[in-house]
Amino acid sequence: MSSATARIRAAVVGTGAIARGSHLPALAAHARDVELVAAVDVDDERLDGFRRVAGGNVAGYLRLDEMLAAERPDLVLIGSPPAFHLEQTVAALRAGAWVLCEKPLCLSLAEYDAIVEAEAEGAGGHGGPYAAVISQHRYGSGAVHARDLLASGALGTPLVAHCQTTWYRDTAYYAVPWRGRWSTEGGGPSMGHGIHQMDLLLHLLGDWAEIRAMAGRLVHDVESEDVSTALVRFANGAVGTVVNSVLSPHEVSRIRIDCSDATVELTHLYGHTNDDWVYTPAPHVAADTPRTNVWRTPAADVPSSHAAQLGGLLKAMRSATRPPGGLHDARRTLEFVSALYKAAFTGLPVRAGEITPGDAYYAALHGDHPDWAPRTATTTEDEGR
Repeated sequence: MSSATARIRAAVVGTGAIARGSHLPALAAHARDVELVAAVDVDDERLDGFRRVAGGNVAGYLRLDEMLAAERPDLVLIGSPPAFHLEQTVAALRAGAWVLCEKPLCLSLAEYDAIVEAEAEGAGGHGGPYAAVISQHRYGSGAVHARDLLASGALGTPLVAHCQTTWYRDTAYYAVPWRGRWSTEGGGPSMGHGIHQMDLLLHLLGDWAEIRAMAGRLVHDVESEDVSTALVRFANGAVGTVVNSVLSPHEVSRIRIDCSDATVELTHLYGHTNDDWVYTPAPHVAADTPRTNVWRTPAADVPSSHAAQLGGLLKAMRSATRPPGGLHDARRTLEFVSALYKAAFTGLPVRAGEITPGDAYYAALHGDHPDWAPRTATTTEDEGR
């Protein structure tokens, strides 16, 4: 990697909307510490457009291997479609680059473990390079504060939780060839949309123990689901509900955790600030006391964003330590999503640690049910979708 004083040299793989809308602003926010030196995309027109927007002397490549060989970047930011994440992450790690990859990091637990092996083949575990997955909602100041309160017991014992990602996507959204397909997206709103809120829920409450679920393909003519629901029991005894949808005209992202002494609730859409977190004391807890005053979100407001997570990763690179969102703490979320699908498709409860090599849901999120849910007989093409 570059010296401790030089700027970290970064490259972007995939120059579509997520790279322009999220990765470029994140890089700009940390311009003193990192510089964008290269970009890769199979579409030369899209690549040229990205380079114009990025400014500076960003080299363009149509092939990842050519870029890695020519530029030797310290950090690779991956924003390509999910089906390419495994191959591109492994290639970057083997070339000696750290990786920050868009969610989902990969399409199955088997692929995840392959990335872990590739990380270990290099200097991983001995100062890098390491891979991390975008989980930006963990790193806003409101989330950091809520996690500290929950971990310290300041809100009492966690009892009941609700996790909601109810968004809306029309048929044009699924006209993009890789969306809605198991082999290229990995799943529907459970894998591609709700994964952010579910990751934050697990980050706040800790390990899960058991999940029961249902899923449906109610509107969209795709392979994967367009809605799912789940009941969850956490290792600490709390119980929760999870709802993921792309059928909801009123879009909202929400997490609510009821503890014995207070409720903490986050309501937002695609990103949160301190003002989006609300704390409500239980009737037996007096308000405006030293105890409840510590519930107030910190004065410094760091919105959840790619920039917030990138800052932590750059610090990890400088200190040669595992990054936030790294493989050491990201597997739990993918295992949870895999278990949600298995529970929905089998109709049986799934317990943590159950999905191991040899299980159909270890190799693919749809297991051995590629056409698991025919469209309902009451759903027709002229229902005004």
